[in-house]
Amino acid sequence: MNPHPSYFVAPGSVVRSIWGKSDTILFIFAGAAAEFALNKAVHWLYFTGKLPKDPLGRLFSTVAYAKKIVFAPTAEALAAIDTIRQIHTAVEKARGATIPDWAYRDVLFMLIHYSIAAYELLEHRMSDDEKQELFDVFYRVGIRMGVKELPATYQEWLPVRAAHLQEHYEKSAYTTDLFKQYKKHLGAFRYNLLIEGQKLVVPQRVKELLSFSNGNLLKPVIPLYKMSRAMKMDTLLKNLLLPKDYKAQIKALDVAA
Repeated sequence: MNPHPSYFVAPGSVVRSIWGKSDTILFIFAGAAAEFALNKAVHWLYFTGKLPKDPLGRLFSTVAYAKKIVFAPTAEALAAIDTIRQIHTAVEKARGATIPDWAYRDVLFMLIHYSIAAYELLEHRMSDDEKQELFDVFYRVGIRMGVKELPATYQEWLPVRAAHLQEHYEKSAYTTDLFKQYKKHLGAFRYNLLIEGQKLVVPQRVKELLSFSNGNLLKPVIPLYKMSRAMKMDTLLKNLLLPKDYKAQIKALDVAA
């Protein structure tokens, strides 16, 4: 049930706090980039070829839809969700096959997991009520898209998420190729930072499949980064660490309070 009918996500919601900051969003998509490379449905991304050709461009186009859902009035948010479904339906028709419901669930599950993981990494631990609030938003997205067999609460979601991680993930040639594309578009230095960032937010199952080491070069830096945000120096750091061609898009990820 939507607690604020005028907006799909109520003003003041923790979901707006999560999706209103560029650094949180970048960690969400860093984690999702690692996880979806392992998903058994990843071959769908290669049918259109858009993600392998331009992973960063695909990131920002995806974020544009997500932000419209989170910050726009309800009618616009629902229209954005409907557009997402229509895009996928068109791809299904072009390929002559249907994207399985479990693949749609996996994407929703990623957004739930990484929204929590990124926020807790950069801000503070979320309460059970906040996690349920976040879950409810993506549950309503899934229902609008017609995704079947969604768990109804955050607590019911936890074991389903764990089962999906075991059943729907494997390392494949697509995994290897996607990581090659990430490195190609980011360059070696930023690619290594991406890997270290992913290690901070991905679940253990993903770490094991990608053979991520236990050590992490970024972990000791996170407290310093939090201090830099308080001193308004985080923009400088993000400009140094991210491709200059995307500075405007990265700046646009931040939503004024």
